[in-house]
Amino acid sequence: MANQEIIAQKAQQVAEIVDKIKRAQSVIIANYIGLTVEEDTQLRTELRNAGVEYVVLKNSMVERAAKDAGIDDAILEMLKGPSAFAFGYDDAVAPAKILKKNFTKFKKGELKGGIMDGAVIDTVTVEKLADLPSKEEMLARILGSLKSPVSKLAIALSEVAKQKEA
Repeated sequence: MANQEIIAQKAQQVAEIVDKIKRAQSVIIANYIGLTVEEDTQLRTELRNAGVEYVVLKNSMVERAAKDAGIDDAILEMLKGPSAFAFGYDDAVAPAKILKKNFTKFKKGELKGGIMDGAVIDTVTVEKLADLPSKEEMLARILGSLKSPVSKLAIALSEVAKQKEA
């Protein structure tokens, strides 16, 4: 009976990981070895504040969950050695950005790859993702580019009106 309970418990854990993978906009896989407790705590706090769930899971459990979620077998190469998983539910870029920034700052840890929109992405893609501007920064750029022509038009119309008055 105990054996069946263990099997049921593992099946439940795999189902929970499948749910996390499906709900997440991105899942970044990282090797966290070498981080001190203080560095790990700082990293976890920053990830939590950004709405990112950061957990260490057994690679075999994630492998089963990925298979159940229909994820490509290319993920198997990333599931070797110690692995931590950062699930970005609200912002697809935040996990990669925060992990890269902290690994660079600490000079420890490495990005292994991940999953985005149900597709496996390699380390190079994760790095590019981390280098993207934040959502707020992108919106500010768009707003700035829209505002500029409108401002120029308003100035031009103002000058035309002044000339007609004179």
